[in-house]
Amino acid sequence: MAQKRIHLIIRGRVQGVYFRAATQREARRLGLTGWVKNRNDGSVEMLAEGEEDSIRDLASWASHGPTAARVENVDTRWRGYTGEFHEFSIVE
Repeated sequence: MAQKRIHLIIRGRVQGVYFRAATQREARRLGLTGWVKNRNDGSVEMLAEGEEDSIRDLASWASHGPTAARVENVDTRWRGYTGEFHEFSIVE
């Protein structure tokens, strides 16, 4: 399976609901690398790399997020794989 990169902007009630921590846990479970961070506009931004099937699973998970989240919109952009990350981290 091909290595892929995805860039997501998740909007809705996604800050203050442990979205970043849950994303990190899910990405690590799927064996992905990259990062997740809160944005000033109240959205969450994520960049993930790894096996295409796992990337698709993370994107699907991000469409609803953790239990307390209320995802309204996910802007999805596929990018070229770079292999620049060694783990999946939360960016402050």
